[in-house]
Amino acid sequence: MSGSYPKSCALLGLLALAGGAPAAASEAVPLLAQTLVRTQVAAETSVASEAVFTGDIQAQAQTSVSFRTSGKIAERQVEVGDHVAANQVLARLDPQEQRANLANAEAVLASAEAQATQAKLTYERQKSLLASGFTTRPSYDNAEQQLRVSQAAVESAKAALGTAREQFSYTELRAGVAGIVLSRSLETGQVVQAGQSVLTVAQDGPRDAVFNVYEALLAGPPASGTVEVTLQADPDVRGVGTVREIAPSVDPASGTVRVKVGLRETPPGMSLGAVVIGRGRFAERRAVVLPWSALYRWRGRPAIWVRDPATSTVEPRVVAIERYAPDSIALKDGVRPGEEVVIAGIQFLRPGLAVTLAEAGR
Repeated sequence: MSGSYPKSCALLGLLALAGGAPAAASEAVPLLAQTLVRTQVAAETSVASEAVFTGDIQAQAQTSVSFRTSGKIAERQVEVGDHVAANQVLARLDPQEQRANLANAEAVLASAEAQATQAKLTYERQKSLLASGFTTRPSYDNAEQQLRVSQAAVESAKAALGTAREQFSYTELRAGVAGIVLSRSLETGQVVQAGQSVLTVAQDGPRDAVFNVYEALLAGPPASGTVEVTLQADPDVRGVGTVREIAPSVDPASGTVRVKVGLRETPPGMSLGAVVIGRGRFAERRAVVLPWSALYRWRGRPAIWVRDPATSTVEPRVVAIERYAPDSIALKDGVRPGEEVVIAGIQFLRPGLAVTLAEAGR
């Protein structure tokens, strides 16, 4: 038996050269040696991208409130978050100086009125004497002049009294409009100057949903022109608005642009400062949609693998991405409808490699 082994090996070699190899030698390549892939035929579909961003609710109009005269704050009556009515007193200054000026103006007016009364009596007396011939014309003219001077002094004193009363009213800080106090910078005992902003009031009325978005989103506005706004804490609270204002410059810190969306109607739950989510749906476009598993990186650029049905070989193809979705990608260029794209097994591929299509259940 030991001598038959070389003879049988030689016989097998002759059979192989003559094309008469055993049936086992002509079998197909084992499954483990094949490169199995799954493919999908590219087809164009309508896709509508959606931009989602987070912002907050703000008032469309804010008012900075300040005293119209200088002084020391004697009383503060509001806190941040309080709702104030129009013409409500918010704070008061110590009115000692203004009260003294008011009293002085009242005294000056009383004195001027007394002098005017005396001048009028003198004028009436001179007028009667002149008619009877018991006085001179110059005396009558002098009495008339004194009456006019005293009357002018009364008018001046009345004006000064009005100014003093107005200055006294300036010691009370009043809200010109109804709204909510957003911030304050005043405390009792603090000395403030005229015109110094001490309170900020968000006026009642229309509200804005304010978002910081990337500049690229502004190139193509939503197809409907509206933005759907949802309260983050309660998705059932919804509103619809339109873009009312876009900041003219990019924020250098965040690289975003501030966009204000005016709400048509503000739901009760969307109070000032509430966090909201905005959704803008853009116009539908035709694109090839593939699963994420088809995406490959070729020479630093996004690509896919395309299978040639004639030769069963694959080649990489650089593509342009339309948008990214949670479980798919939309391509706007690089692949034609009807082409066969590899969607599974791309990690084993190289250009020109012959591949085998895997069965559905494998």
